[in-house]
Amino acid sequence: MSDDRGAAPNYTNAALVMGYVNLLWIFGVIWAVFGMPLVLLVSFLLNLLIDRLALRN
Repeated sequence: MSDDRGAAPNYTNAALVMGYVNLLWIFGVIWAVFGMPLVLLVSFLLNLLIDRLALRN
């Protein structure tokens, strides 16, 4: 019995697009409930976390 499986599909673009869509609607909900200053604060904190992760690698 042979195992002729092909390469796994690359879902990187789909994951990035869905991450963007989720980020947009979450920011929209935060903006509607708490206002723009909290959206700016959350986005700044996310940027700091992403920068910190980039420095670790």
